[in-house]
Amino acid sequence: MAKDEKKLVEEITSMSEDFAQWYTDIVKKAKLVDYSGIRGCMVIQPYGYAIWENIQKELDRRFKETGHENVYMPMFIPESLLQKEKDHVEGFSPEVAWVTHGGAEKLEERLCVRPTSETLFCDHYANIIHSYRDLPKLYNQWCNVVRWEKTTRPFLRTMEFLWQEGHTAHATAEEAEAETLRMLNVYADFCEQELAIPVVKGRKTDKEKFAGAKATYTIESLMHDGKALQSGTSHNFGDGFAQAFGIQYTGEDNELHYVHQTSWGMTTRLIGAIIMVHGDDAGLKLPPRIAPVQAVIIPIAQHKEGVLEKAEELRDRLSQKFRIKLDSSDKSPGWKFSEYEMKGVPVRIEIGPKDIENNQAVLVSRTTREKVFVSLDNLEEEVGKLLDKIQQEMLDAALKNREEKTSVALSYDEFKEIVETKGGFVKAMWCGNEECEIRIKEDTSATSRCMPFEQEQLSDKCVCCGKPAKKMVYWGKAY
Repeated sequence: MAKDEKKLVEEITSMSEDFAQWYTDIVKKAKLVDYSGIRGCMVIQPYGYAIWENIQKELDRRFKETGHENVYMPMFIPESLLQKEKDHVEGFSPEVAWVTHGGAEKLEERLCVRPTSETLFCDHYANIIHSYRDLPKLYNQWCNVVRWEKTTRPFLRTMEFLWQEGHTAHATAEEAEAETLRMLNVYADFCEQELAIPVVKGRKTDKEKFAGAKATYTIESLMHDGKALQSGTSHNFGDGFAQAFGIQYTGEDNELHYVHQTSWGMTTRLIGAIIMVHGDDAGLKLPPRIAPVQAVIIPIAQHKEGVLEKAEELRDRLSQKFRIKLDSSDKSPGWKFSEYEMKGVPVRIEIGPKDIENNQAVLVSRTTREKVFVSLDNLEEEVGKLLDKIQQEMLDAALKNREEKTSVALSYDEFKEIVETKGGFVKAMWCGNEECEIRIKEDTSATSRCMPFEQEQLSDKCVCCGKPAKKMVYWGKAY
């Protein structure tokens, strides 16, 4: 390994040595974000934003296929509007940022910088929903939100972040529940098919559900270090917000009814999940379906006649089907190999004088680092096959990691030992009492991640108190 290549790799801390520092090193070295002058706020650099754009594009396509329309709500919420739903405002009050002055003038009423937009959508729905013919309302918003977090980390927890928030209104409780679960399934499919991240689907306990919600459903993923990450949530609000905001419609029976609402969201936190599920000591590994660059072309001995021209020809050919980059800079090939490996580009294509002579190129996989020689005549087909193979390999590896880090605990001593020594997901029975949730968190720092839809009867007793069990729960320490 050349000196400059070695230096590039050594600047990334080994994940086994310090996982948190490894994460920070990758975020910085891959130029995903830069720190700003405001605590807890990040500058998302072009490469990081390109990942978000691909996530956004694919999610937006799925939303529109399910009948949703994009809207945009104001950034500011009057305090009186926020106060209309008691549980909701109590849940968010510690994280709210307030605007108190406009220029030099003190405002008569404080304005909240949106931590989420339920109250804004409710206020709007109260104005536009009058009849059963106005329903359902299937809206989504792409925007930024602000939450005054005490401890921050790029992508995972920042004071300002980007997200989408769906807000829908329905005529019946059954329609709202169906929508809540439908969008959770959209999220789960997106994570597994596009991000190569397997998830556990389930319902949050009442203690962990969204403030003001009737029920919260979640998809939970497991990071390489054995910590869980809530990767997307879908909330059934019932008619609680509708009653607080007076959102009523005249039904076919000519009677007034309250609407039933849902809300669901995914954020730039997903980029953190991609890093921590797939990355290794050499840097990022990006799933081909959302990678900004799916394949990079590295000319070998590009100063020699015809090499750069052939590389440009291949770029123009492949760009018809894939996201392609040609690096014709004066950096050494070895440096380029390390750089694009660190940036997680799925496929490297090498082309040099001997390759041109033999009408071939070298394809190198980011997941296995295996080199294969392929004919230039069917290069598009071979690149496509390799990208599909890498996508599947990444999902398989993530699933294997989750399975290896998922344990069953039948006693409280066993539960505590697993959390302390092994980590990961712990499947254990629960009596349904919040006191046990609180005790488990105090004793182990593990929280209930979800009550999975696919229930298992591991025993008939709560792992914490020994009383009759009601649900099997996934537990774990989380980001």
